[in-house]
Amino acid sequence: MHAQSFSRRQFLKAGTAAATGAVLWQPRATWAGANNRVRVAVIGIHGMGQTHIKSFAALPDVEVAALCDVDENLFPEVIEKHFTKANRPKPKTYTDLRRLYEDKDIDAVTILTPNHWHALAGIWAMQAGKHVRIAKPCCHTFFEGQKLVEAAQKYNNVIVQDGCEQRSNPCAQTMAEFLHSGGLGEVYLAKGMCYKWRPTIKHFDDEPVPAAWTTISGSARPRNGRSTKTGSTTTGTGTGITATATSATRARTEMDIARLGLGVKLPTKVCAMGGHFLFDDDQQTPNAVMAMFEFPNPDGAADKKKILQFEVRGWITNREGFSEGVKETGNAYMTSDRNNVGNLFYGSKGYMAKNVNTWQTFLGEKREPGPTGKGVGSHYAAFIQAIRDHDQKATNANIEEGFYSCALVHLANIAYRLGRSLEFDPQTMRFPRDNEATALLTREYRAPFVVPEKV
Repeated sequence: MHAQSFSRRQFLKAGTAAATGAVLWQPRATWAGANNRVRVAVIGIHGMGQTHIKSFAALPDVEVAALCDVDENLFPEVIEKHFTKANRPKPKTYTDLRRLYEDKDIDAVTILTPNHWHALAGIWAMQAGKHVRIAKPCCHTFFEGQKLVEAAQKYNNVIVQDGCEQRSNPCAQTMAEFLHSGGLGEVYLAKGMCYKWRPTIKHFDDEPVPAAWTTISGSARPRNGRSTKTGSTTTGTGTGITATATSATRARTEMDIARLGLGVKLPTKVCAMGGHFLFDDDQQTPNAVMAMFEFPNPDGAADKKKILQFEVRGWITNREGFSEGVKETGNAYMTSDRNNVGNLFYGSKGYMAKNVNTWQTFLGEKREPGPTGKGVGSHYAAFIQAIRDHDQKATNANIEEGFYSCALVHLANIAYRLGRSLEFDPQTMRFPRDNEATALLTREYRAPFVVPEKV
């Protein structure tokens, strides 16, 4: 088995390098695989990790050549299911991603670790010369997103894709083209929604911290063994407001689509309020929250601004604009009798309702049905094609766009935690004259899992 632990000397050496910003690995030449084959490693093989294994393995001339997970007990079942029974070559296995990054046979990695690991794992991958796909949310703090962008600019010999897969969908692409070309007139308001039925997580007794939890926790400080059952909810390793309240991936995705359709980057004002309602349990994040962002709009007809509203609900809810908006046979992706996930856009000519599969416009005072679009693409195929073409644009979602969308989540988190509206300067990327808020753009790290100031 290839899964091995770092020696104490290797571990400390890697930690020191990370803290000082030194490169841990010798940069690798741009991909030039034999017979056009791209060899991918999947980091984090529980849950969505297995979806990535299946999706990459199904692509032509792509081999899932390695798996990495701190829980080595997962390997036998996953290998039997996705490799042995499928007559695929058995992958190498690693329990430490730093050892994986030393493997010169691996061209690309896809990172599906807990959220708080995403940025550091991505930066280390770039330093190791690996093409990297980083699951959403790409960063656990605003600072981490800045460092990811800096690393992608510095190590531009590798392809970096943010995991917001809707950007590879024709549905999202035609939506943006329609809105940006004036199809809905002046678009002044976008709304992102993530309404998902989420019952109580209840209470859990403290348990001894598993040996592997030190690595799982990474830069976070493990409090107790509850997190082995309740996940990021009790340890503070999730993304927080507008994310952990329901789903870090889905909520962050709809934030990204709202920002894409509105055509904005970073806001000048932000506020958020909500709470953890209905349940007396161990959850430490809100289950209902509303965030508002204001952006400059020099071309606006009146007030020179645009508004983005984002809302999470975790219990009984209505359909909002989707009752007359997107209609499909059966349950649309992430929209069912229990869930309602998507976006609404409001313009001078009408409004648009959008979910993953379809968008539909309603125009004029009578809300007559107007232009529509649909289609789902493959974010996995886009990543591989970008590697083969060495074309960052072909990813459909570069890490800078991923950072901007995560930044909205983090800025809302800060406003929620402080309990007040905040002004933000997109140029300096700071809260003017507000040291308390600016201090929350980053967090304390636990060595050796330190996101470096200098990448």
